[in-house]
Amino acid sequence: MDKHSGLQYAAVVTGASSGIGLAVSQRLAGLGYEVFGIGREFGEEPLWGMDGLHPIACDLLDTEKMCACIRQIKAQHPVHVLVNNAGVGYYGLHEELNPKKIQELVRTNLEVPMILAQQLLRELKKHAGYMVNLSSVTASKTNPHGCAYGATKAGLASFSASLFEEARKYGVKVVTVSPDMTKTSLYRHADFCESDEEDCYLLPEEVADAVAYVLSQREGMAITDITLKPQRHRIKKVKKQGEGAACTISLL
Repeated sequence: MDKHSGLQYAAVVTGASSGIGLAVSQRLAGLGYEVFGIGREFGEEPLWGMDGLHPIACDLLDTEKMCACIRQIKAQHPVHVLVNNAGVGYYGLHEELNPKKIQELVRTNLEVPMILAQQLLRELKKHAGYMVNLSSVTASKTNPHGCAYGATKAGLASFSASLFEEARKYGVKVVTVSPDMTKTSLYRHADFCESDEEDCYLLPEEVADAVAYVLSQREGMAITDITLKPQRHRIKKVKKQGEGAACTISLL
């Protein structure tokens, strides 16, 4: 709610059916936003029955349908926050990725946020709003066995920095949040996942807290980058079926 105009502000969150997107959606609803969470499917998640949470089933790679959803939201609500959270990860030797996976990485992780930014930027300018782009710590380092994924996240971080410079004079805040290993389903296509030790991964709710922190700052101060890391860097190698048990690898 805007204390000056009395408007009931809306927030758009992508990848909202689970993980970080779901946690961010809950957090924003708790802050008083009407939250429109976009996801491919929502299943039986009971939390989407809460006040202020509105699930929208939409494949973000269907650009025409996605833009139609955004137009409908804009027509009915003043949008103050866009959280580009939806992402996909494919890992391994680059030569072993196929063109379809590379296209999915680029479209989901970079093209979709850029299109949503274009669709909502005038709205965010009107309300001095926030765009939060979920990048990754991989954006700022080399990523063997994740070259394409890291490149898309680096592109998103670069886009965020440039867009902030373009739109800051209108009061728009563009923020890159870069989490390290987080306990989500992002690694479902990988041969590794987060380690079992609690100090080796982040929780989706902790990333959501970072988003809420960004929104809590006074209007004249802008946070542009937040990096979140667990205390230790350790992953669990997931063996393929028939190759034996999982093992934990410490990365220094």
